Amino acid sequence: MHPNKAFRSATKEDNLAYARDRGFGALTVSSPAGPLAAFIPFILSEDGETFGAHMVRSNPILGVLDSPQPALMMIWGPDAYVSPDWYGVADQVPTWNYVAVHLRGTLSRLPDDQLRPHLRCLSDQFEQRLAPKPVWTLDKVAPDALSRLERMIMPVEFTVESVDGTWKLAQNKPDAARTRAADELAKAGHDKAGLGMMASELAELMRSVA
Repeated sequence: MHPNKAFRSATKEDNLAYARDRGFGALTVSSPAGPLAAFIPFILSEDGETFGAHMVRSNPILGVLDSPQPALMMIWGPDAYVSPDWYGVADQVPTWNYVAVHLRGTLSRLPDDQLRPHLRCLSDQFEQRLAPKPVWTLDKVAPDALSRLERMIMPVEFTVESVDGTWKLAQNKPDAARTRAADELAKAGHDKAGLGMMASELAELMRSVA
């Protein structure tokens, strides 16, 4: 997390809401061989105290979960390079703006009978966002195929113990300079393939800073 308090004013509730809406991140744990990481989707509970996820059984992280382990989930949003020219203010330097949320806590295995309910909830969470497309459900998978899939993956639960967030959106710049930079970032995004959506979302967040 960035040490500048100007970038860390988001509330715990704001950070949890962002993590819940994103629903994807990098889960990390320590092991005798060094740090381990897995990029996984997850379902954060309404109270923000736990999230459920699953991993392929061959994932090295599961190899260290004979007992619950300290873990970190890193969730990030839009990010982009910001040119000093965009501020319209002298003596600026290049930087990178971004949104990131860290959830620290304990990772544990769950019993296998918790896997199917988790998979149903996970797919439903993201399918609902595709409306008006009809919601895809596990019932569309043949029972034998679903059983084969389930033998390959394992459910896990993360107990959230602390929440931190960095929303680096040029809050340390004058309002007019920040707005100019947001406008230029959005304009640059329209001109660069692959940057458009990310730049547009980040620019909107920069404009929204009070």
